[in-house]
Amino acid sequence: MRRAAKVDASQADIVAMLRRVGASVQSLAKVGDGCPDLLVGHSGETYLMEVKEPGVKRRLRPSQAEWHREWCGAKVHVVQDVDEALRLVKIL
Repeated sequence: MRRAAKVDASQADIVAMLRRVGASVQSLAKVGDGCPDLLVGHSGETYLMEVKEPGVKRRLRPSQAEWHREWCGAKVHVVQDVDEALRLVKIL
């Protein structure tokens, strides 16, 4: 069963800054069913990012945890703010 997309408040800031530093960013939030929030490309690398609200536990919903397990071993990174996203793509 598809869960309605909920976009965390910090996502817009993260997307804007990643684009500002030259990353390609595609929102996947509307896909639902546990799919990560963002597909990010930078410097020849591709990243899957799950955005969680700052100050909130990084706990994944069951559908997210299942998606992460089943997606052929791809690493999904949980980020809470702009700095974490930039560190991940090796900007900071």
